[in-house]
Amino acid sequence: MNVIRTLPLLVLALALTACAGKPARDSAPASVAVDSSAAATTTDTAVAATDSASTDVPAPVAEVAAPTDAGTPPASGDAAPTNAEDDFAALYGGPAPTADGVEPERAIYDPWEPFNRRVHSFNNVVDRAIARPLATAYTHVVPRFARTGVSNFFNNLRAPVTITNQLLQGRPDDAWDSLGRFLMNSTLGIGGLFDPASKALVPSRKEDFGQTLGAWGWRRSRYVELPFFGPRTVRDVFGLAGDMPLSPIRTIEEDKVRIGLQGLQLVDMRSQLLAIDDMRANAVDEYTLVRDAWLQRRNYQIENDLRGKHARGKDADDTAPIPVDAMPMPNWGN
Repeated sequence: MNVIRTLPLLVLALALTACAGKPARDSAPASVAVDSSAAATTTDTAVAATDSASTDVPAPVAEVAAPTDAGTPPASGDAAPTNAEDDFAALYGGPAPTADGVEPERAIYDPWEPFNRRVHSFNNVVDRAIARPLATAYTHVVPRFARTGVSNFFNNLRAPVTITNQLLQGRPDDAWDSLGRFLMNSTLGIGGLFDPASKALVPSRKEDFGQTLGAWGWRRSRYVELPFFGPRTVRDVFGLAGDMPLSPIRTIEEDKVRIGLQGLQLVDMRSQLLAIDDMRANAVDEYTLVRDAWLQRRNYQIENDLRGKHARGKDADDTAPIPVDAMPMPNWGN
């Protein structure tokens, strides 16, 4: 009798054990697809945990599998940018040069780098001792509206150089616009102190003979830094000679007036560059930053000249390179 009473209990226990040992996917709804590999992994994990618990030994923490190509070194293009590259991109918005100081798809042509670095150091000494203090004092003493009038005046005086080079580049429509701008600012703008042409939406362009030589086909030219004049290329050195006869300031015979105007123009130009002094000071290689930025901007100017009038982009507001009429030089024309 005891055996008969015990038999149903044994059968019930075996049935419950069988139900508990069924795979987890049997309890999932029929409409949900379960990944068999995931289920197998879950089952194996549960078994490992059960075995570990039975032996009172903590289960080891699973390690994240490393990629199969973990030993492959990262590509050079994936390297983190240097501080100089970050400064370059923040300043000029274009692709930053690589860690070697080379622009993407364009090698910097600087075979005279040792000489250029020495001249660059000399220019920095002159800048820190003379140009920057004068520009800082100028911005503190002269009100903003007066400084704007000075900048407008000297920009207007560059019109003859711009118009002549636009004609040499075969751009009569742009030369006509520049002539109209010059006449409007010289009359309604009271000698160029004001800029009514910009309010009339007349485009503002700055051209020089270095850009004209580039438009004529002299695209690639080695970089050279000149004392006082700063960044240039060999092409732009020849451009100085072409622009010199067209400079209105250099036609002034009175030395005191001419040199005074040239000095004021240099101080005005330097004051417009005070905003980037901190960025230059924090660059890893300040020479490379200045050289690459200047060449990229110069190449953009020349490539922009080759586009059609409607496809041409806007010229930058700053005046670079330093025009020949801003630097006191012997007046060979008199």
